[in-house]
Amino acid sequence: MENAFGQPQNVVVLGGSSDIARAITKKLCAQRTHTVVLAGRNQELLDVAAAEAQEYGATKTDTVLFDATDVTNAARTVSDAFDKVGEHVDLVVVAVGLLSDQRAIENDATAVQESMNVNFTWPVVALAEIRRRLVAQGSGRILVISSVASVRVRRTMYLYAGAKAGLDRLCQGIADSLEGTGVRLQLLRPGVVRSRMTEGQSPVPFTTGVNEVAENVMRGLASGERVIWSPPLLRCVFAVLRHLPAPVWRKVTADR
Repeated sequence: MENAFGQPQNVVVLGGSSDIARAITKKLCAQRTHTVVLAGRNQELLDVAAAEAQEYGATKTDTVLFDATDVTNAARTVSDAFDKVGEHVDLVVVAVGLLSDQRAIENDATAVQESMNVNFTWPVVALAEIRRRLVAQGSGRILVISSVASVRVRRTMYLYAGAKAGLDRLCQGIADSLEGTGVRLQLLRPGVVRSRMTEGQSPVPFTTGVNEVAENVMRGLASGERVIWSPPLLRCVFAVLRHLPAPVWRKVTADR
């Protein structure tokens, strides 16, 4: 159960080896999270993330291996992670994602399917099982990592952004469906973040680091706001950008 300060004690992180997820996990452990189960596709990176969690205060860590290109394992992965916690789960972080080179894969049906599975279908199936389990226990929180790219899809990354847009909208519906159940869902919409996922990309305005994102997440978890923007200023920026005429939008985003 969450402690007296509303801080989660037992946490499951899907996509737990990603840079953003690791930064969030460290912040959580520094604020009294003591049990962390990290799920991902790379055992070596998961072991590093688990060691970091212990360094920052976790007393129990475990890992689960899964491949998000295979949607059939999504519910089982959630089930395995919950079982490894072994008690009440306070928070589930869904940090599963794959950012591919748009122009390299847009005409490759197999690569497109893989991108959709990782960025949309796998998380959606996993969320169905997460929702079922948390509602059954009567409490808990879900944090889903979306993207500001979901707010308005652009040509240069329409596969990734389109999948995130679908996930983002679906999560808004899930959040509404959870009203009165004791369970809450929050969305994180980060801008471009300096990480392994964005390595090699040209710098853009409002780029942040993983620690800044994690700090914004901690503030958002404390306030309970439905959508956490990182950096917060992007809320205002996209309030304008989402309404630009299509020709202007294409010109503004032509090289991004």
